Amino acid sequence: MPADLEEKTDRYEGMLADALDAAELCPPADTPLGTAATECREMAASYLDDGRHFRAIDDPVNALAAFSYGYGWLDAGVRLGLFAVPEGTDLFTM
Repeated sequence: MPADLEEKTDRYEGMLADALDAAELCPPADTPLGTAATECREMAASYLDDGRHFRAIDDPVNALAAFSYGYGWLDAGVRLGLFAVPEGTDLFTM
């Protein structure tokens, strides 16, 4: 049975919020990679805000899309080495 839209939207909002809390910038902020990491994190945070806005106006499909995109930005950043994450976390593909 497919996941319920509301449950999935809740889950992805929580995953994105937790991922933003867990991901720490690896490269120094004053380097090109540090700038890329900062921008990647800002994109993820913006998508979290956007998703919450869509939820507030009762648009769960766009909310889920925003949360998913934001999560994708962070997950890609982890794989590229832009972020350090705690050992043993299941929040990211590594």
